[in-house]
Amino acid sequence: MNFKNPGFDPTNIEKLKNELIASGKSFKMIPDEENSEEFVNFYFLGRYEGKDVIYDAALYTLRLHHASEVYDLAEHEAAKKFQNFKGINYQEDEDGNMQPLSAEEEEIGWFITELIMEMEEEETVKVQEFVDLDTHHDFGIGLDAALNVEVVDDQVIMTFIRNFNEDTLILDDTFYSFVTEESELDGV
Repeated sequence: MNFKNPGFDPTNIEKLKNELIASGKSFKMIPDEENSEEFVNFYFLGRYEGKDVIYDAALYTLRLHHASEVYDLAEHEAAKKFQNFKGINYQEDEDGNMQPLSAEEEEIGWFITELIMEMEEEETVKVQEFVDLDTHHDFGIGLDAALNVEVVDDQVIMTFIRNFNEDTLILDDTFYSFVTEESELDGV
C-alpha cells in the first residue's frame, strides 16, 4: 500500500519503534545544527485520529520563543525604517574570523538591539506555552511546542511525550515576558 504521507506508513512506524526500543528512549533526536539546550527537534510515536503516526516535533523553551518573537518584531520595524534592509549577513574570512559589518548593517544592528532592549523593558511581547499541530506536514504530523522550562533535556522531552500521548498535557496559560542578558545581544 502506498501512503501519501510516509509518517503514517506502518513500515516507517515499525522501523522507528524498533529504533526507540533499541535506544531505550521514547524519542529519536533529529540531527540538526540548531538543536541546543533550548531547542530540540525529534521524532516520537503517537496517534492521530485513531491512527498510529510519527510526530516530527520541535520543542523549545518559552524563553527562546519569546526571544524569537521579539527579534522578528524588531526586524520588521527595521525593515520599515531601512528600505534596503534584507537582514544582517555575518560573514567569516578564510581564518574563520567575523568580517566587519558595513556601516549601514552596523546602524541597523544597533537599531535592532535598541528595539529589543526597549521591547523587553516595556514587556511589549508576551508569550505563553503552546502546542501547534501541522496536519499537512510532509512526514507524519508536525508538532511545535514551547514550554516554560529552563532547558529542553531528555527528561523534559520524555515527560512531554508521555503527557501528550496520554492526553494529560496541561499548558500554562500565563503570559510571560523575558529579558535577554546583555552578553546575548552582542551578536545582534
